Parts: sequence; structure tokens; C-alpha cells
Amino acid sequence: MQEFITIAIAHLLAVASPGPDFAVVLKQSVNGGVRAGMWTSAGVGTGIFLHVAYCVLGVALLLSRVDWLFVVVKLIAAAYLGWLGLQALWHAWRSAEVVRAGAGAELAPMRAFSTGFLTNGLNPKATLFFLALWTVVISPQTPVTIQALYGLYLALATFAWFAMLSRLLGQQRVRGLLLSSGKWFEASMGVVLLFLAVQIAVTA
Repeated sequence: MQEFITIAIAHLLAVASPGPDFAVVLKQSVNGGVRAGMWTSAGVGTGIFLHVAYCVLGVALLLSRVDWLFVVVKLIAAAYLGWLGLQALWHAWRSAEVVRAGAGAELAPMRAFSTGFLTNGLNPKATLFFLALWTVVISPQTPVTIQALYGLYLALATFAWFAMLSRLLGQQRVRGLLLSSGKWFEASMGVVLLFLAVQIAVTA
């Protein structure tokens, strides 16, 4: 129980910190509404299973010790976020009316899901966070079944957090307020995503 409480508190502090997951859920919720935000949140939560699998199988330890492999993962993650950022800037380059019209379009559930999954699954900082949990907090004697339950909790808690944000940010009033700025909202999201991409790429 003490192990679980420590994990839950550490995860709460980590998931509440602004980062790539938050930026993507915010963008999807505002542009596509609650439904798009919920599917993105589901993708982010599912991405947690990837990190848990890394840790249980020992792959995360390998990533942290093999420098070139970790660099490759970082660059892939940075490239993906950079691509999302450039997309946002391209949309912002168009007129504000086109941006608002695009925001009202239906976003395919699988596209929203895959965006959330790739954003979380490719994040090397998330990999290192889960590696820290599995090497410092979770005892090697903890049964794999219990570790799997920890992973299930972390995935569900992550989804619950971002689903709550999606409900808030996807409300018509909130969306209308942010989208009233038209291309400036899209441009600011592009800059944030590019900043996060650079931060991931240059972080040791």
C-alpha cells in the first residue's frame, strides 16, 4: 500500500505538470471539441502501457544506458512534436476564418487517438519517469501481476485527468473564447509544440 501511495502521488505531480500531453489535449479539445479531446486523452492513457511494458521488460533500462538508442528515441519524439507544431503554424498562416472553419470540422476518432498515443508513447521524459518509478519506488520483489495493476492504475488515472481537462476545454464557451482569436490561438499552440520539441531534442 505504501508503494502504491508513493506511485500515485508521484504520478499526480507528473501528470499535472504542463508538457506535450497537455499541449496536444488542449489543441485537440479546442479545435475538435470534447469528443476529440476524449479520444486524444484515451490515446495518451494507452501510451502509458507502452512505458510500463518497457519497464517490466527492462527495455527502459536499456534505453537509459545505451546513449545512441536514447538519442534516436529523443529525435523521433522531437520530430513528431515539431511536425505537429509546424502543422499548427501552417494553419495559422491561413486566414482566421479558415482556421475557425477547420476547428468546427469533425476530427476522426482514430486520428485523435493516435495523436495522443504517439505524443505520450514517444516522450523520452515519460520513459525516464517510469524508469525511476520501477527502479527506485517499486521493489524488484513486487510480483509482476501487481506491477501490471500499477500500470493499469497509471493509465486509467492519466486518462481520467486529461478527460476532465477535455470536458472543461472542449466546452463551447471555452472553445469560443479561445477560437475568437482565430489564427493567434493556432499560432501559439504551434510555438508551444515547437518549443517542447526543441526542449526534448536538447535535453541530455
